Amino acid sequence: MIAEFKEFALKGNLVDMAAGIIIGAAIGKVVSSLVSDIIMPPIGVMMGGVDFTDLSYVIQEAAGDVPAVAINYGAFAQTFIDFMIVAMAIFLIIKLMNKAQRKQEPEPEPAGPSSEDLLVEIRDLLKKA
Repeated sequence: MIAEFKEFALKGNLVDMAAGIIIGAAIGKVVSSLVSDIIMPPIGVMMGGVDFTDLSYVIQEAAGDVPAVAINYGAFAQTFIDFMIVAMAIFLIIKLMNKAQRKQEPEPEPAGPSSEDLLVEIRDLLKKA
């Protein structure tokens, strides 16, 4: 059972996938910081100093120890913008990788003459002889 687990855990695809997940999580943090720290503040200023994460619709006000019940559509908008930017970044990375991979593939060798062409050539050589 240990040998079987070792074979499973050390498969190339599994290790590649784990590395991809770790790098993806790191890229996600970078992009989230880009959106929340660089992109959203100017948008908030253009909208009159609004911080998107603070936008909400209060359904029930807070009363005593009971917190307010609210729909936090600003936080959703922030998360949606994060997702769209991450999706675009991943799309562009995959597109560049596919383009680079296509350049590395060798050009297919041109096909040789067909059997019909060879037979015609043999026939013509026999006629000359």
